[in-house]
Amino acid sequence: MTPKRTGIYMDHSNAHLIEFPIAPMEELITSKFTHEEKVFSVSKSENLMHNKEQHEQSAYYKKIGEAIKNHSEVLLFGPTEAKSELLNLLKNDHHFKDIKISIEDTDKLTEQQQQDFTIAFFSKK
Repeated sequence: MTPKRTGIYMDHSNAHLIEFPIAPMEELITSKFTHEEKVFSVSKSENLMHNKEQHEQSAYYKKIGEAIKNHSEVLLFGPTEAKSELLNLLKNDHHFKDIKISIEDTDKLTEQQQQDFTIAFFSKK
């Protein structure tokens, strides 16, 4: 059986899933905690904003986890700490124990650069 590999270029609001070998259909997962939500929540209370942000972030990471649970290898990459936060959550969940997860820091990348980075990473294997 061919290993199922995916690169995920992500920050705290978007995760771009790139199948390897490059598939015609890619997936974008978006956090529901938008800038508008943040502004509205701050106007109510900072504590409310923080709780809502944590809840939305958790739901966002859970959605990404669902998308990769049947994969054999995953590359998390991007310019923020979101990839490390997700990795820590996945490490603590036994559903992901058989998935090889790698992490790479990158600058902000265009969609083409994201695909090229994913191809280069998995082609080395």
